[in-house]
Amino acid sequence: MGATMDVTHPSLPPPGALAHHEFEMVVRKLADDLAHGADASVFVGSGLEYAQSRPYSAGDPIQQMDWKVSARTGEPYIKQYDTLKRVPVQIVLDTSGSMAVSSTPLSKYHLAVWLAAALGTVAQRRMSPVRLLSGGTRSIRSTASLSRSLLRQSMDALRQPDLAEKTQLAEALDLMRATSQQRCMVIILSDLHDPNAIDAILRTSQAHDTAVIELQDPAEAGALAAGFLRGSEAETGEQFLVGSQTRWGIDREEGRRVDLARGGIDHLLLHTDQNFIPAVRRFISERGQGGRS
Repeated sequence: MGATMDVTHPSLPPPGALAHHEFEMVVRKLADDLAHGADASVFVGSGLEYAQSRPYSAGDPIQQMDWKVSARTGEPYIKQYDTLKRVPVQIVLDTSGSMAVSSTPLSKYHLAVWLAAALGTVAQRRMSPVRLLSGGTRSIRSTASLSRSLLRQSMDALRQPDLAEKTQLAEALDLMRATSQQRCMVIILSDLHDPNAIDAILRTSQAHDTAVIELQDPAEAGALAAGFLRGSEAETGEQFLVGSQTRWGIDREEGRRVDLARGGIDHLLLHTDQNFIPAVRRFISERGQGGRS
């Protein structure tokens, strides 16, 4: 892979197929793309407490420009901030086997890893400590930190999927909620196949600012293009037999949005066969309006 690699979906490779420096390069590019043109602090928590806006003076940092006030007055203004407000960001990535089952080149698992790494990078740039947690049975030693090296170490433990891994998304959320000593921004990346996930997410939203990015494979919402298929559910191991008219009962347009809207939880449904950058960027910009899909 060269330095000019196009990271536009769906050309993204599996994270585990890249060397460390190549993986980091793609993550930085994705973070730049996701934050471009949006105040990413509305998604990951503000790094500084806003105080007021004042006229621009020579030498003021361009990053603190207040573009809305500047456009309204016709004169350049910058934002002034008070004390540092480091809002921890906890990213819960579903690492269970169903995330790795795929009918497209980029699986739900691969997409979730790319998003977790990129969103974690955006959060750290905004001075928000980041902690990465597994929603499966694997263990990750991670603490909320501004250290990019710690984030990389956590991501390295997640770059390869395990088809045999069982879900513990609900347990991970309940443990995170019980052990968090302050209000956090919680980002959940999952296909929500855990039958207890929705209730656990609703409980989490009572104590933390919560956003869910639901991943969906196109085969999950369509009819089976085959005769009969005998298989087992990746999360539970339960055996099943399906025919050509079987549909999986997953809404392609809504996902679990209605269930999550009961808790005013921001929701985004992403399909693995579509370009996710515009949708995530819009999600970042429009967060906080409750139950948005």
